[in-house]
Amino acid sequence: MISVAETFGLLALIANFIAYRQTTANRYRIVSACALGALSVHFFMLGAVAGGVVTAMAVVRNMIALRWRGPIVLWGFVAINFIFFGWELSNHEPLIPLLLAYISSIIFTVGSIVLNDPTRIRRWFLLAELLGLAYAIVVGSVSGTVFNIVNLTSIILKLLQDRRSERLSERN
Repeated sequence: MISVAETFGLLALIANFIAYRQTTANRYRIVSACALGALSVHFFMLGAVAGGVVTAMAVVRNMIALRWRGPIVLWGFVAINFIFFGWELSNHEPLIPLLLAYISSIIFTVGSIVLNDPTRIRRWFLLAELLGLAYAIVVGSVSGTVFNIVNLTSIILKLLQDRRSERLSERN
């Protein structure tokens, strides 16, 4: 039987797969926020606080980025990442999982706020997803591991699909 935590992870997986297929940045941000909310619950239920915190921040960040994406928003969220990183570090949390979670979060933050082109967002998020995959493995999250593998696969497939479409349109 699947646990409640893994059920939230599965919901996150499905929603985020849909998010990476969106054709506009704002549609991506909305669907992604739903996925990240479910993933946040999943990580908190596993006791993986850093994962829960960064994904909860990502929900708020994505909703704010629908309307505001200026330097104040960007640096505000970067600062919030450092504050939570410091707080968790002061609570003697292991360094490696914290670094994986918060570096990934900062990459996602910059990409979500600064970039407005879905293709550029996908490219930027490849590294963040790899770090997220490492985090999920380190904290023992089955759903998080599958979530990141599927996201990486989805991003790569969509980038290849876009490249193929570009080549076909260049030929015509």
